[in-house]
Amino acid sequence: MDALATVTYAGTKKNLVESGMVADTPAVSAPQNDNEPWQVKVVLEFPRDTDPFLKSTVKAAEAAIKYHCGQDVIVTIETEFKSKPRPEVGQMLPGVKNIIAVSSGKGGVGKSTVAANLAIALARLGYRVGLLDTDIFGPSMPKMFHVEDEKPYAINKDGRDLILPIENYGVKLLSIGFFVSPTTATLWRGGMATSALKQLIADADWGELDYFILDTPPGTSDIHLTLLQTLPITGAIIVSTPQQVALADARKGIDMYRNDKVNVPILGLIENMAWFTPAELPGNRYYIFGREGCKQLAEEMNVPLLAQIPLVQSICDNGDAGTPAALNSETATGLAFINLAQAVVTVVNRRNKEMPKTKIVGMKG
Repeated sequence: MDALATVTYAGTKKNLVESGMVADTPAVSAPQNDNEPWQVKVVLEFPRDTDPFLKSTVKAAEAAIKYHCGQDVIVTIETEFKSKPRPEVGQMLPGVKNIIAVSSGKGGVGKSTVAANLAIALARLGYRVGLLDTDIFGPSMPKMFHVEDEKPYAINKDGRDLILPIENYGVKLLSIGFFVSPTTATLWRGGMATSALKQLIADADWGELDYFILDTPPGTSDIHLTLLQTLPITGAIIVSTPQQVALADARKGIDMYRNDKVNVPILGLIENMAWFTPAELPGNRYYIFGREGCKQLAEEMNVPLLAQIPLVQSICDNGDAGTPAALNSETATGLAFINLAQAVVTVVNRRNKEMPKTKIVGMKG
């Protein structure tokens, strides 16, 4: 115990004894003869199995015992956890029926706007909806849902400390944006980003959901691979503008999900900014980014075109104000997102009836 009192646990800045981490009196076994070493068994209790200081603390405790009690002592250190361990991959969201990835081949096509309005529209149709902002380096959902100042807190449920999602407009929401400064760049390596993402998925109290919407980053990245290796995604929705440059990247996004090692069904395409309609001339349509490019791509790829969303000033204004267009179904844009949600429900039901459940990707690397 004196040896363990010399080891500082970084999580509390106190030694192991003061931190109450020595779960039981260390067991000491005397040798049967002079040729055998003494044996010491210690049980250390950590807050959780994902404790970042676990390995270094165990090594320090072993070294301290050998230093104070003799280098030939055989030291065995077992670990216990106050919080139950994280569920295994494939069992992380037992109460979620459908997981929908909203993706885009490139940035700037309005993917996050579509994801936010789709989630709200599904909630307005009476479904239980969760939305995870998986864009670790460019989170936008807190602002779109007008909850930038909210700070999620943890609750203890069934022996685990779980993050409680923020709720607004009938949608449960989590984003890394709740935990980092909105004015500071997130300078994380890929491993840190994927670890944070897994925590938002597995260490949160999402509860029972009909639809779990994933707002993914643009392109294809570590984040996408982590999602595919962590969750059985029901299907993907690709968002693009009619512009040929955007459509070229959309093809790459479709290919990622259709890859033989992935096999996530494409539920459909959404053509965003399909045309521009000025407020003073609601009957006019100006095809700024091209005409029906996404519709043509959907026909080429043999997938449904779920919606054509016009470019209207109010969509941008509502997003910036934290009052997404789907909240008001009496407007043309609000009705467009309600119709989109109904289309998504239809294609998901058809997919679940005709196809087996998606398997988690087992790729290495």
